[in-house]
Amino acid sequence: MSEKTSTRGRPRSFDRTAALGAATRVFWQKGFTASSMNDLCEAMGIGSPSLYAAFGSKEQLYAEAIRHYAAAGAPQLAEALESAPTAKLGIEAFLRLSARSLACPERPLGCMVVLSSVASEGVSGLAELVVAERKRSLKLVEARLQRGIKEGDLSRETNIKALARFFVTVQQGMSIQARDGVSSKELEAVAATAMQAWPGE
Repeated sequence: MSEKTSTRGRPRSFDRTAALGAATRVFWQKGFTASSMNDLCEAMGIGSPSLYAAFGSKEQLYAEAIRHYAAAGAPQLAEALESAPTAKLGIEAFLRLSARSLACPERPLGCMVVLSSVASEGVSGLAELVVAERKRSLKLVEARLQRGIKEGDLSRETNIKALARFFVTVQQGMSIQARDGVSSKELEAVAATAMQAWPGE
């Protein structure tokens, strides 16, 4: 087999995890529609035959990228929420960690899931996935607030669903602000301001 022919398939040194990470960054920065196959192949260091062989399609690659992104970030947010001694401190830690990570200059700005437009574009099979990932944060915050009620941090009359949606809406807005270049320091100020809405404050 010639050298030229051998490069048509998957490279012998193909690292699927590294390739997925590279694709995730492309989708994170450009979004699904604007990310071309050339963009993806160049970032992943593979040809289109290898991409299709490993991931099936652009849609399947995007779905894996969304899961890869969520798997990397969700545990940290969950830890910030759960490890704090009170619900209030947990929510504050959640927002402050979001502020720092969303505006981190070492990677694409903002949240890949929040910034994704596939839900509004109705991309088959992907819209539901993105919406489900967005709801994950809401469920995490709701659960922490419910725990706060059980542990006496919050009044039993607290509207958990409304309060959780408020803080998640703040976090999602911070994502857009980060993409527009707002610094982590400014976003932490937003987090501090949002905490003034805590019940009983």
